[in-house]
Amino acid sequence: MKKFRTVGLVTAALVLCAAVAFASGGEGGGHDKWLDLLYRFINFGIVAFLIYKFAGKRVADMMTGRTKQIETDLSDLDERKEEAEKRLLEVEASIANLETEKARIIADAKAQGEAMRQAILEKAEVQAAQIKAQAEIAAAQETKLAIDAIREELAEKIIVAAEDLVKKQLKKKDHEDLVNEYLKKVVLN
Repeated sequence: MKKFRTVGLVTAALVLCAAVAFASGGEGGGHDKWLDLLYRFINFGIVAFLIYKFAGKRVADMMTGRTKQIETDLSDLDERKEEAEKRLLEVEASIANLETEKARIIADAKAQGEAMRQAILEKAEVQAAQIKAQAEIAAAQETKLAIDAIREELAEKIIVAAEDLVKKQLKKKDHEDLVNEYLKKVVLN
């Protein structure tokens, strides 16, 4: 706020001095050119003194502050430039490492894929062996059941055929003798 006030005062002083100079510079009949030049130097000196008196320190401080600000900005820019160069080197190194990292990831993925393939094949082989063993057991059981069924049927047919044969060949007396003999064996035991 003080800066605006100071600038306003300096501007007003310049306008007033210029007005005095303008008013004194008429065509009034024979002013000496050297005297006119002297008045202009005096006028400039007064204006310069007023500027120096009212705004000199502030203008100097403003210029010094601006110079310091520019120096600070330049040093900050240098630091940022160095940081950017470091970051650029890091990024370039990272890009260079990307190829090796990509190759390593691909190799790891291939190795994992091959390991999974081997595991799947081994599991499939184990399952196939189990299925084959179960099929063999089931076939053996079916064979045994079929043989047992055939034996049972054959035994029944043999019994029927033996009965028929015995009926044809056995006479009533032989039959009674046979029954008595079995009864004796059963009673004795």
